[in-house]
Amino acid sequence: MRALSLAALSAAFTPIPAFACASCGCTFTSDWLSQGLVTQPGQAVTIRYDFIPQSRLQSGTDPIDFKTVALPPKREIERRTDNHYLTFAYDRQFASDWGINVALPVIWRPHRTIAEDTTEETRSNGKGIGDLRVQVRWQGLSRPGSVTGLQVGLVLPTGPFHRTFSSGPGAGETIDRGLQPGTGTVQALIGAYHYRRLGSKVALIVQGQVTVPLAKREGFRPGAVGEASLSLQYLDFKLGSTRGRLIPEIQINTRISGHESGLASDQENSGGEQVYIAPAINAKITPTLSVYARVQVPLYQRVSGYQLVPRMVGSTGIQVRF
Repeated sequence: MRALSLAALSAAFTPIPAFACASCGCTFTSDWLSQGLVTQPGQAVTIRYDFIPQSRLQSGTDPIDFKTVALPPKREIERRTDNHYLTFAYDRQFASDWGINVALPVIWRPHRTIAEDTTEETRSNGKGIGDLRVQVRWQGLSRPGSVTGLQVGLVLPTGPFHRTFSSGPGAGETIDRGLQPGTGTVQALIGAYHYRRLGSKVALIVQGQVTVPLAKREGFRPGAVGEASLSLQYLDFKLGSTRGRLIPEIQINTRISGHESGLASDQENSGGEQVYIAPAINAKITPTLSVYARVQVPLYQRVSGYQLVPRMVGSTGIQVRF
């Protein structure tokens, strides 16, 4: 049980990947399992930072060299989007098999683009809270030596979606919906996860989730998203006197996103598939305090139309249990 609890605590820092979900760099680092895999009742508060610099313009699987683009362009040519997420989460596991997780991101998203028939960059610096995520889980399928759970929840439209460009030819115009801090729509979350020991030193974690929009608002409906992750953790790593306190991990993360829809959407330039590999390290500082760091590197990225994609994704976080 001690080893299971330790691995489960480490799995608490096992997020589904953060990827672009629209042509303008709409990103959200899913945190649906981030504090959910626990074996004993308790509460946890997590603060997490994610950085997703989308710097490469791509069509299909091919990068596009900006030097080959004639100005003024016949279509919008995005230059760069830097996504910063600071997510605050609260988790509670009850004495029964039930638990709840609530997460709210604060978003800062500098963006540069060259609009159709212009030669100068238009810039935005969207800031604000994102959409609130509330999820309930049930771990009644668990067996000795493993944890299996189901999750359902909602993404609530708490984030603003009327931010405007700050400078350039498009100053004052509304930023594309994919760049707004919030989507303005309610979305449903359905997921499952499984943890199992593979021998005495290795643990396997499998996760999956789908996000389905339930409504359209002001001409915009985000695309449905399917996510999955497979992780291996080494539980017997030793560095000096840190045996059992440092847990290295390797993940394979995948995401399939559908097209946006509605008059305010960029349907042609949304949707795609991504596969990432993510090495990570989880550290238990004290019995109640843990930290983690992770870097995700793309193995495969295919996008519809023209979209900015990241070359890497960085994440770090701290969790306090009480």
